[in-house]
Amino acid sequence: MHFFARALIALTALLPLACTAADAEKYQAGEHYKSVRVPQPPADPGKIEVMEVFAYSCPHCFQLEGKVEQWLAKKPGDVVFVRQPHTLGAPANQVRNKAMYTAQMLGGFEKFHKALFGAIHGQGRVMATVEEVREVFVKSTGLKAEDFDGAYSSFMIDSRLRIGEKTVQDLGIASVPTIVVDGKWSVPNGANVFSIVDFLVEKARKERGKSR
Repeated sequence: MHFFARALIALTALLPLACTAADAEKYQAGEHYKSVRVPQPPADPGKIEVMEVFAYSCPHCFQLEGKVEQWLAKKPGDVVFVRQPHTLGAPANQVRNKAMYTAQMLGGFEKFHKALFGAIHGQGRVMATVEEVREVFVKSTGLKAEDFDGAYSSFMIDSRLRIGEKTVQDLGIASVPTIVVDGKWSVPNGANVFSIVDFLVEKARKERGKSR
């Protein structure tokens, strides 16, 4: 009898440990996130990269912007955030994406990014031509139209567009918005998207053998 009592006590003592181990994997691969088709090394090997794959034409991407800003406000120092636009095969998105890369090159990206999203989804403007995006660029950033034209038509911007599209293709991203963590795991849009992102950031830390 004493033997069974001691065994029961020992088993009971192990239960909290079992629960903790199960809770640690509250998000499951294949259900909440999945591995990308071809892993992409982060631009900065010393940082954990969180990439948002989005399209300016996508209303869900526009709606996600609020959550993105909230998450960025408390982003850990060992994490870098990257916005990766996707054309979705649409010529209009190609124009918008080239304008985004131009804004990154010349400065004023954050202002232009918000203004372009607002023009499309807030004002109902199509924003499918160079003339339209140039107008928003100049108005939102205060930079010169001729500077925009010179950068927009440059080989560097065309190259960035091609590289961006190839990156999305290699990752195997078929819908937007999608968040990619550390170039390894993709997270679809949903209520818990950034909770899953935080989980995967910690997973990446553990795999790298580092602490926050």
